[in-house]
Amino acid sequence: MFAVLSASNLPVIGITTYRQQAKTGVWDVDAAFLHSGYIDSVTRAGGIAVLLPPQPVSMDIVERVLDGVDGLIFAGGRDIDTVRYGAVPGEYTDQPDTRRDEWEFTLINAALRRELPVLFICRGAQVLNVYRGGTLIQHLPDVVGTDDYQRGNAQLTEMDMAVSPGSLLESIVGSTVTGMVYHHQAIGSVGAGLTVSARSVDDVVEALEIDDYPFGVGIQWHPEVTSEKDGRLFDALITAAHTQRSNA
Repeated sequence: MFAVLSASNLPVIGITTYRQQAKTGVWDVDAAFLHSGYIDSVTRAGGIAVLLPPQPVSMDIVERVLDGVDGLIFAGGRDIDTVRYGAVPGEYTDQPDTRRDEWEFTLINAALRRELPVLFICRGAQVLNVYRGGTLIQHLPDVVGTDDYQRGNAQLTEMDMAVSPGSLLESIVGSTVTGMVYHHQAIGSVGAGLTVSARSVDDVVEALEIDDYPFGVGIQWHPEVTSEKDGRLFDALITAAHTQRSNA
């Protein structure tokens, strides 16, 4: 979208990452990593992608990091620690990655105070909801009766969502959107200052927006795997980030 701009004017988008054991070649190490679809989606839309791995964190560190970006993506990943929303871990809830939780909850605190444009994807949408005091459904099959939302073995499910009229999401994708889902958890009670902007046929919350905020959209599906055909969400984020950069 902004290919005609010089590199000095391209929006920089920070993307959160995994931090866990990983194998590559002869190495089996603690690693920070991310599906390249996120990076390609940002660069294809006209941004510069910068990875933000979990690390020792303080508000001063996060503020320094945010000085260098024009927008953020909170990426998918492991289940959030249930302590953060006052629940006991269920049978199918992941062992939490407390380093990532601490990093991302500190990051979101500072980012929202700055009103940075943010796209929250899958786990990211859940981080947004829990940060705002909401809860999570720990295992969707217990509620909807099927494993359609996460079939396992990295098999994503194509699913249609109804988008709320008048929402920011509707202005980006229209009244319906088809997304690739892979989440066994979902939004329970909705956090303060958030509005549901899309639901599945099972009435599962598939998108949230931050009220009275320039660009803050949380979605449960994975647009990074289909952005080559439909990059509208990333285009919208880059547009918002470019505006943010121009007004800085």
